[in-house]
Amino acid sequence: MADTRTILSADEEKKLRAPIEEYVGKIQAKLDALRKDGTDQVIELTNHIQLVKEDRNYTKDEAAKLIAEDRQKLAAAKAVEAKNKAQVDNLIADAESYLDQHFEADYLSRVEASCAFQKEEAQKAYSARLAELKAEHEKALSGLTDRQEIKDENYVYRNKQFDAKMTLDTALQAIRDRRHEAFIYRYHLIDNLRLSHFTFSEKRAQSRENRRYTFNRRQFFLQNGLYIVILGIFIFLCVITPVVKHTQLLTYTNILNILQQASPRMFLALGVAGLILLTGTDLSIGRMVGMSMVTATIVMHQGPNTGAVFGKVFDTTGIPNPVRALLALLLCMIFTTCFTSIAGLFTAKFKMHPFISTMSNMLIIFGLVTYATKGVSFGAIDPAIPAMFIPKINGFPTIIIWAVAAIAVIWFIWNKTIFGKNLYAVGGNPEAASVSGISVFWVTMGAFMLAGILYGCGSWLECLRMVGSGSAAYGQGWDMDAIAASVVGGVSFTGGIGKISGVVVGVLIFTALTYSLTILGIDTNLQFVFEGIIILSAVTLDCLKYVQKK
Repeated sequence: MADTRTILSADEEKKLRAPIEEYVGKIQAKLDALRKDGTDQVIELTNHIQLVKEDRNYTKDEAAKLIAEDRQKLAAAKAVEAKNKAQVDNLIADAESYLDQHFEADYLSRVEASCAFQKEEAQKAYSARLAELKAEHEKALSGLTDRQEIKDENYVYRNKQFDAKMTLDTALQAIRDRRHEAFIYRYHLIDNLRLSHFTFSEKRAQSRENRRYTFNRRQFFLQNGLYIVILGIFIFLCVITPVVKHTQLLTYTNILNILQQASPRMFLALGVAGLILLTGTDLSIGRMVGMSMVTATIVMHQGPNTGAVFGKVFDTTGIPNPVRALLALLLCMIFTTCFTSIAGLFTAKFKMHPFISTMSNMLIIFGLVTYATKGVSFGAIDPAIPAMFIPKINGFPTIIIWAVAAIAVIWFIWNKTIFGKNLYAVGGNPEAASVSGISVFWVTMGAFMLAGILYGCGSWLECLRMVGSGSAAYGQGWDMDAIAASVVGGVSFTGGIGKISGVVVGVLIFTALTYSLTILGIDTNLQFVFEGIIILSAVTLDCLKYVQKK
């Protein structure tokens, strides 16, 4: 048995790989010969046809003639490809069988053992170096009495320790590089054999290896530390809730309740996430929820309204329920979009910070709604409307489906549209985006208008979920919840960084935590303390990531 407690030299490693290179190389040469007039021609002609189609220098007749000639050649090349297919498949199978039998056993395992031993030796050398430096430092200190000289010696000692650590890190990185290159060599061979066609298991193996190779403990905890802590808190709450309250926290009913409560908030978080992506924010979300709740309740109220708007009492019971519901939704979206557009205009046109423009909105909205309604709650809406739009089917609240649909739509907008790409570009560097021809003004306006539409939809859903009870004070603090969920979900205040999946996770985390604390009977004011600590932690981690990149 080969000695695994040795460090392979570059020449020794090359000798281990030589039989594999030779065997697979011969097969690759045969494949290249078989593909020359078949597959290679198919790829080349297909690409040329596409280029001719896109080239505006050709006339229509010239392009048609060239494409016809290429297609004639393509048919012949495909015939050759089909003729050689069985032989090509057999050669590929032969090469892969050889790799399965010999690559791991004869090459990779030896390299990995060598790297493991080399890593041990590097760690031992580092420990020995530290011990040597410590002895030298203590000896030097023993002969010093002057405070400045002692301070200088301590400074030199720390620098030498740092140099030793850097030497170790360089050695460990070289070992990781060597092992990684040995691992991916097999997939380099398969890439050539199959022309970049990998099986699902091979793709997964490469993905796992890349994660392992690029893994950085510090980065991992910066990215996921807050999630780990919150998950730990939630697990702790799940354990103590049966003891304190004699009830289980993690039940099917509770999970559905959390998702149901999170659904309207999801719309709000998705809206403000787009603004945070532009290094902005929105402090008026809570007041927009209150305005929309009042609007929706007035339109969908059961019977004449119990309150008045500017002294006038409304009664819409003569309008069919579906029309009333859709009218309420439309009015909510119009009002919220108008106000977000105003804030967006001041932000985009006059370069006003969103903090100011949205805070102004917050004050104006609350003042107007409170003055118009005298702060009165408008009671319940017609229960037939929620049963129509968000019914519970076998106990399952379909309001969750509305949230899922919103997530899908916003994900598509962010990731698959020009507006979404421009949103990231402007958020990352507005000056560079402007030079690239992107209208920073309209991207900013678009983000604010999209946020307004989402606020209106989310507030309308909340009205249906709560069966009305609209008042100007409703939604107080929801702006902080939405912003916090986005930040905890990884949408960075530095701009241009964030994912929809993170926003979803952030909303679910906050809703689940609030629900759990409520079940435990924790005072609402203390819940704000928890929320503040989480926001502070999330932003701190975000700032640390930004500072590290700088």
